[in-house]
Amino acid sequence: MEPITFATADGLTLRGDARGDAGAPPVMLLHGGGQTRHAWGGTAQALADAGWRTIAVDQRGHGDSDRSPGGDYSVDLFAADARAIADALDAPPVFVGASLGGLASLLAVGEEPRADAAALILVDVAHRFEPDGAARIANFMHGAPNGFASLDEAAAAVAAYLPHRERPEDNSGLERNLRLRDGRWHWHWDPQLMPPGSSPGERMIRAGILERAPAAIAALTIPTLLVHGAISDIVSPAIVAEFSELAPRAEIVNVRGAAHMVAGDKNDRFTDAVTDFLATLR
Repeated sequence: MEPITFATADGLTLRGDARGDAGAPPVMLLHGGGQTRHAWGGTAQALADAGWRTIAVDQRGHGDSDRSPGGDYSVDLFAADARAIADALDAPPVFVGASLGGLASLLAVGEEPRADAAALILVDVAHRFEPDGAARIANFMHGAPNGFASLDEAAAAVAAYLPHRERPEDNSGLERNLRLRDGRWHWHWDPQLMPPGSSPGERMIRAGILERAPAAIAALTIPTLLVHGAISDIVSPAIVAEFSELAPRAEIVNVRGAAHMVAGDKNDRFTDAVTDFLATLR
């Protein structure tokens, strides 16, 4: 693994990790809102071991990447960042995006100026969302404005948010997504990403995504895969069926036992789905 950086069109620096041979075909991994490049579990290394060059990046305002001046985190900025990363690579990448990262990837390859991409993998994100699930994400992200007194307290909050996932005995993995500041643990993302009273759904509606995303999906000409969490409260079976009509040539994999955070819930099954799809591109 080696550190890697990218410059955005508005002068920010995005930081990430690259794995695999530098000459191998690239796979770009963009995490969801409020996450970091570590959200992919063992997937990045598994794909590198399978002969791909994996690039997992902290999106703007997340992890070790720069924060937006003035707290501007419009969806179009994330899409522009995805285009900038792709343009900096030696070959058209496979875009792999979860939630916010998936939406950014979809707009980057499905709207003008269209990024040059080898394929698109959307991870539990489509052309619309279930409002109750989006509200639950907002409630979680707003839930600890003053941080946590301990890692155990943070782990308890995650366990309450993800009751379907077995709580790990060791909380040390959380340290990659938290930072200790003034004696308390805070999530490693800019609070301006989710100001009080805001929600991911509201941001999408404001940006006209519910009108733009169906057209972007219908415009796709590259191989496309939707990896759906079978128990997701964000992307329902009805939304998956609608997606199939918009992109009849797209492949769809339902990951049993996974909710919205598919890679974190069932990493082995997620990795298998992505690996099988990528094998068809060679």
